[in-house]
Amino acid sequence: MSALAGLHAGLKGEATLVVGDEHTAPRVGSGQIHVLATPVMINLFEAAALAAVEALLPEGCQSLGTVLNVRHIAATPVGMRVTAVAEVTAVEGRTMHFRLEARDERDLIGDGVHQRVVVNVAKFDLRVQEKINAVAALNKA
Repeated sequence: MSALAGLHAGLKGEATLVVGDEHTAPRVGSGQIHVLATPVMINLFEAAALAAVEALLPEGCQSLGTVLNVRHIAATPVGMRVTAVAEVTAVEGRTMHFRLEARDERDLIGDGVHQRVVVNVAKFDLRVQEKINAVAALNKA
């Protein structure tokens, strides 16, 4: 996809949130302690990656997360701000590689790597619909 020429190493995106009760482990079902839940940190990482590249994608294309390897290394209490940064480290064809880092107002709380692939939304939706139809046909049999 030569239309992806604008994607390159060094692009950065950022996403921020103030931890509310709705972002805690008990509320999202990932634990008992009232601190930022790992799934919420992961969502923030993906939002940062999207912020880095989504505006540069061709019309009708979107990126989808395919690989995510993260560490959640420090707790963040309710009321504290968290900022996630995603930096593109490489672009190989339709695949983008990111380095991730999340910090609260005091500590590094998480880091990792992420990959996203660029897809044509219409073609992707067609494959999803074909899958739905195939399962529906199996369930009728």
